[in-house]
Amino acid sequence: MVVNKGIRQFLFPSLTHSFLIRAGCVALLAYLVFGHLLIPFRIKGHSMEPAYQNGEFNFCWRFRHLFSKPKRGDVVVIRFTGQRVMLLKRVVALEGEVVEFRDGRLFINGKKLDEPYIHKPYDWNLSPRQVESDSVYVVGDNRSGPMQNHFFGQASLSRILGDPLW
Repeated sequence: MVVNKGIRQFLFPSLTHSFLIRAGCVALLAYLVFGHLLIPFRIKGHSMEPAYQNGEFNFCWRFRHLFSKPKRGDVVVIRFTGQRVMLLKRVVALEGEVVEFRDGRLFINGKKLDEPYIHKPYDWNLSPRQVESDSVYVVGDNRSGPMQNHFFGQASLSRILGDPLW
């Protein structure tokens, strides 16, 4: 049967020289794209809700901050430990600025920051602290739980991998 032969040829191709070269090129391209340009990751946790939900899949676009530093309001992917653990957080303050949480409000250099992406009230308090040079201050959007249960704070620009693709 011709159909069976076509299916067999598709599933088990002949290992010709040109096939091996094409397969090697596809593998190399996939390694470069998904290992260095668009790093796939799954969101674990609720810290960025409602913008990003627990269990969602996304890609980290590495070239986003190649020629510019992150700006306030950007959502960034941060290498937390090693190469595997990454955090998804929002940049709220830039280097040299003073950050403070007062009764559930975020203040930058003494001025209250309008945060339209916050949908649940929170009651965090944190004394003023200055963001170091070559760093940004990051925090998640979902601040409804106690401060002690959240990862936030200064992140070195060298640890920022990029932005989520969508």
